[in-house]
Amino acid sequence: MSKTINLTLKVWRQKDALSPGRLETYEARDIDTDMSFLEMLDSVNEELQQKGQEPIAFDHDCHEGICGSCGAMVNGQAHGPVREMTLCQLHMRHFKDGDTLVVEPWRARAFPVIKDLVVDRSAFDRIIGAGGYVSVRAGSAPEAHSVPVRKIDADKAFEAAICIGCGACVAACPNASAMLFVSAKVSHLALLPQGQPERQRRVLDMVSQMDREKFGNCTNHYECEAACPKGIQVANIARMNRDFLSAALTEEEGKGGRIV
Repeated sequence: MSKTINLTLKVWRQKDALSPGRLETYEARDIDTDMSFLEMLDSVNEELQQKGQEPIAFDHDCHEGICGSCGAMVNGQAHGPVREMTLCQLHMRHFKDGDTLVVEPWRARAFPVIKDLVVDRSAFDRIIGAGGYVSVRAGSAPEAHSVPVRKIDADKAFEAAICIGCGACVAACPNASAMLFVSAKVSHLALLPQGQPERQRRVLDMVSQMDREKFGNCTNHYECEAACPKGIQVANIARMNRDFLSAALTEEEGKGGRIV
């Protein structure tokens, strides 16, 4: 049986990337504990609009935890206090009556604030555009057993492919690194036969684009893995680093460079 709780929200309000931001305090009254976090924000926005005030801007889409649109820091934790859960799936039953919640956008140079809790994550799209695909024509779907794939590789590829690109890994990392996201996209294709022809070019291009987007470096804090709502593992970063080193050495040798 659901119950209602009262909360104090301290929400980051910012007009755009160039304007100064601030925390504004709002009272969220009679919040049904069966509501999701985003439904709670909708409820607060309804009251703000009734008072003639500007509603809180936040990203959302599918409300099923698969699109990667939603995202905010709740009391300093990406997507809130429950592990492997997106903000749209976080229900208010995980909070107590009288709690104070500080709600902020992702903090990263590569994710400029658009408005309030909404940030521009198009840097991820540009990284995918740099090489996160298979460009050869694959034709129609092949027979299931025509290209044997070891189960361990198929499982690892699937585990990497479930990354939804929400950006929680970047927001949680003290360096605002995108290594977990990029490594998941690189690993997904690197583990499958279809991804082999472009494997070396892909990792070089995607890592280079990541650097151009001004993401930070990975220093093995593992905060990214802890914050990821899909449980993407940092083992993907190690795989990507091995692929990158191999590809960089091969490219240097191909240019006539001497590897010492």
